[in-house]
Amino acid sequence: MKSLKTFGCVTLFALCGGAISTASAATIAPAGSAFTTAGTITIKSPLSLNVPVTCNFAMAGSVASDGSVAAITSAVFSGSNPICSIPVASNFVWRLKLTGSGPDVFPGTLGALKLKVASDCSSSPVNISVIWKNSTNTLSITSPQTVGACTITGLTASPSPAFTVSP
Repeated sequence: MKSLKTFGCVTLFALCGGAISTASAATIAPAGSAFTTAGTITIKSPLSLNVPVTCNFAMAGSVASDGSVAAITSAVFSGSNPICSIPVASNFVWRLKLTGSGPDVFPGTLGALKLKVASDCSSSPVNISVIWKNSTNTLSITSPQTVGACTITGLTASPSPAFTVSP
């Protein structure tokens, strides 16, 4: 049951950890510090008959000492819908890597995500595309992200302490 609760963050970040464009890397601050993240994720899965289900999630991790990446080491899902207690996140460490010149919005990936909603969404880790916005301290997606048999249709996460990203 405990492993099922780790699903929430996995879903969100499992989709984001892939290759990054050739754009210049961005730096995440505060470098070298631990963080927690709260947010919501909306996912369609075979278990939900591909109907979108919105769940809460909490994640924890740390920013690399050089600010090059944020590493997510745990994720827990919850919510009023009974399906929210089923997802399981795995294949930690997920890596958030951002690029671009900002100054407010930075594209990136959340990589090496693996998600299970009753059954594996994907047999191998997946990377998803994300957007970071400094002015709102928010990580999100701008379009649905496919993770095997599942689709993340919405994602909003806000870390604490707040991140500041710079080119």
